[in-house]
Amino acid sequence: MMKNVLRNSMLSAVLVLATLSTHAQEALSKNYKKEVVNKLSELIVERYVFEDVALETEKHLKKQLKKGRFNELTTNEDFAKALTETVQEINHDKHMRVRAEKQYEEPENTIDYQIAKRIDQLNRSWWYNGGFIETKVIKGNVGYIKLGGFAPFYMYQDYTDAYMKLIANTDAVIVDLTANGGGDPNMVQYLCSFFFDDKRHLNSLYFREGDITEEFWTLEEVNGKKMPNVPLFVMTSKRTFSGAEEFSYNMQTQKRATLVGQTTGGGANPGGTMMINPNLSVFIPGGTAINPITKTNWEGVGVKPEIETSVEETYDKTLALALAAAEKHRENKASEYKRLLTHLYEVLENYEGTASDEALNEALTACIDAELLDEGEINMMGYEHLMNLQQPFTAEGIFKANIKLYPNSANTYDSYAEANLMNGKTDIAIEFYEKAVQVAKDNNSPDAEMFQRNLDNAKEKAGK
Repeated sequence: MMKNVLRNSMLSAVLVLATLSTHAQEALSKNYKKEVVNKLSELIVERYVFEDVALETEKHLKKQLKKGRFNELTTNEDFAKALTETVQEINHDKHMRVRAEKQYEEPENTIDYQIAKRIDQLNRSWWYNGGFIETKVIKGNVGYIKLGGFAPFYMYQDYTDAYMKLIANTDAVIVDLTANGGGDPNMVQYLCSFFFDDKRHLNSLYFREGDITEEFWTLEEVNGKKMPNVPLFVMTSKRTFSGAEEFSYNMQTQKRATLVGQTTGGGANPGGTMMINPNLSVFIPGGTAINPITKTNWEGVGVKPEIETSVEETYDKTLALALAAAEKHRENKASEYKRLLTHLYEVLENYEGTASDEALNEALTACIDAELLDEGEINMMGYEHLMNLQQPFTAEGIFKANIKLYPNSANTYDSYAEANLMNGKTDIAIEFYEKAVQVAKDNNSPDAEMFQRNLDNAKEKAGK
C-alpha cells in the first residue's frame, strides 16, 4: 500500500514538473492564453458569489479571446492586466483581479527556489508588521494609528493588542485607513470591538459556497482597554478598500465615528486567491457583505465620509477635529470625576463603620469603573486616613473595602491587618496577616517573606 502511495506521489510530481516545464516553454503562445482563459473562466463560474454574473463573465472572456484581444500580449504582467480589465467589464467587481506571480532567479521546483520564496515571504511579513505602519500619541493626547491592512487575526492579535495599549489613555483616536487595502474580517471585528462596550451586530458576510451567512458582532472582551466613549475619527481615501471599507462602514452606520477624507474604493465582496497556473493567480470573491442596518453594502459606490476633503487636507482636518474633540472629552471627564470624588469623600466623612460599608464599596467601585482609582491608590487613601488625618476607623473601612474589591491581592490583607494592629485589635490583625501570607504564597509573590515578618512581629507584640 505504501509503495503504491509513494509511486502515485512521484508520478504526480513528475506530471506537475512536466506541466510547469510546458508552461515555461510555451511562454505566451496562443494555446497558453487559451488554457489560461479556460481555467480562469472555470474558477469564476465555480466560485464567484453571483452565479449569473459569473456565467456572463465567462462568455465575455471567451468571446474576447476569440476576437484576438490578447493576441499581441507578450508578458504575463500585460496579460494579467488585460484579463482583469476584461472580467471587470462585466462584473464591475474591483476585487476580482488577475496578477502575475513574482518570478525568482532560482530554477523552479529546486530547493534554492523554495528557500528564496520563503525568505521573500518572511521579509514581506516582517515589513508588513501586522498592518501597523505608524502608531503614536500626538501632543494634545490624540492617539493615531495608520493601518496598511487588516492582518490575519490568528497571527497578529498580539500586534493589535500592543499598539492599542499604546493609545489606550488618549482622549481622541484617529484611525488612518487612507492606504489600507483590506484584509481579514475577523481582525476588523476585533479592532471595532475596542470602541464599543455593548453587543452590536456590525456586519454579515454571505458566501455562495455552502449558502451560508456569517454574522460579525462586537466581542465582549478584548485583550486590552476598551474605549467606548473616546471620540473616534476615521481617515479615508479612494485607496481605502474592502475590509478597510467595512471598518469605516461599520463605524459610520453605528454612528460611532466621524469619517474624514474621500469616498472609498467600493469593494464589498470578500474572497480568496486562486492559482490559474504557476505564473498567474486571480482573486475571486466568493461572498458579499450585508450591513444589518442598511441591509446593503458599499460595493461599487464606496463609503462616503461625513466630512469630504482633498487628499492633501485630510490629515490636518482630521487632526484639528480630533484635538477639539479631545479637549471636550477631557472637560466632560473632569466634570464626571469631580462628581464621583465628591460623593466618595462625602461617604468617607460620614463613615460609621459596618453600617457604611455598602455605601463605601459602591462609591469606590464607581471610581474604579471610571478609572479614577485602583488598588494601590485606594491603599494610599487608607494610609492617608490612618496616618495623616488620624481617622483610624475610617481607614479600617477603606482597607476592608479594598479586600472586597481586590480579594486576590495579599497587600490588601496586610494593610487591613496593620490598621487593626494600630487600633489595638491584635487578634484580627494576626488573622489577616496570616491571610496575607497565604495569598502571597498562593500567588508565588516575592513579598511573601515580608508579609511573614509582619505576621511574626504582630505575634511577638501579642506575646504569641
